[in-house]
Amino acid sequence: MGEALLPDDLSDVVRHLESAWPREGCGVLLRAGLTGPWRCRPLRNVQDSLHEEDPVRFPRTSRTAYAFDPREWLGVLLEAEARGEVVACVYHSHVDGLADFSAEDFRQAAPDGEPLLPGVSYLVMAVRAGRVTAASLSRWEAGDFRSWTLGSTKIP
Repeated sequence: MGEALLPDDLSDVVRHLESAWPREGCGVLLRAGLTGPWRCRPLRNVQDSLHEEDPVRFPRTSRTAYAFDPREWLGVLLEAEARGEVVACVYHSHVDGLADFSAEDFRQAAPDGEPLLPGVSYLVMAVRAGRVTAASLSRWEAGDFRSWTLGSTKIP
């Protein structure tokens, strides 16, 4: 795995997730090829709308879950394709919780035991009282997600 899994500068991600608190923030990191520039693309968390429309099917709110708007997600994918970019990483926050790739994160990323977005990493940042306090990165390897805790140098 020689390619960088994250950009050196995560300040755009941190700003976005801190501004979303006390709701989970979410988005993607796009990259032009394996060595090209990175771009942070925040996405709206529509989990509250889903919960309001169908609380039985979507029992969680944006305090403990995130969901991309399907139209916005499609727009991001089309925009990325037009720019020669790929989705390299999906990111989101855990509000007043741990920066771990949770069982729910696993279920969403690989609902049938196989990743929905092969080759894409998952960045989770813990946000407490509006400040990022910890981060982890997970990636599908050998049939499961492997996770790493990010050092403080990655969190501005």
